[in-house]
Amino acid sequence: MLSGLPADPPPQYGSAALAPHEPTVVYEDAHVVVVDKPSGMLSVPGLSQKDCVSNRLRARYPEATGQLVVHRLDLDTSGLLIAAKDPQTFSALQRLFSQRAIAKRYVAWLDGVLIGERGVVDLPIRMDVEDRPRQIHDPVHGKSAMTEWAVLERGNDRTKLALVPLTGRTHQLRVHASHPLGLDAPIVGDRLYGREAPEHGERLLLHAESVAFTHPVTGVSIQLSRPAPF
Repeated sequence: MLSGLPADPPPQYGSAALAPHEPTVVYEDAHVVVVDKPSGMLSVPGLSQKDCVSNRLRARYPEATGQLVVHRLDLDTSGLLIAAKDPQTFSALQRLFSQRAIAKRYVAWLDGVLIGERGVVDLPIRMDVEDRPRQIHDPVHGKSAMTEWAVLERGNDRTKLALVPLTGRTHQLRVHASHPLGLDAPIVGDRLYGREAPEHGERLLLHAESVAFTHPVTGVSIQLSRPAPF
């Protein structure tokens, strides 16, 4: 439709070159590896972008088998990501996720000043089939989605929050932050749900700060944290 008209090229999300040492390893043993994923790196391969956490870990651990990355973080989100080195551990970790036995905590800066100190957002969401990958609130057909939140800091018309997802829906934290029936304050730098397009070079200020789980093989309690780079 734009053939012959002057226009900027479409954005190529996830195409920026990232340092070879990324993602950095936070924890590793014979069965599990936990990394700190940078913003701008895919968790798994995309349709047109193959550079991702999964493929980089595959190159680092050629002896590993199975799918490796157990869960996903959005391209724009940074933070702790869990991978398994063998199919048995992969399946065991996925069971822990399905049982909500893996605790995750995020930190984010929201574009707005929230009233109150803590609360829970209970807002069912589903894929917007007419505008993928955007998610929308749907009280009838949406899947249950719940997020605990607590204020950490306020300043410059922004609010820093701790966010604990009680469910694991796609874009859950981003929708719950931005929706008028949620927190009504989008995460800073959110190019899908923000009030305005982020400035050039501005990242999504959302980071998976901590994760805790019982090791599925050793039974040891694993508690890891990585402070947000913002």
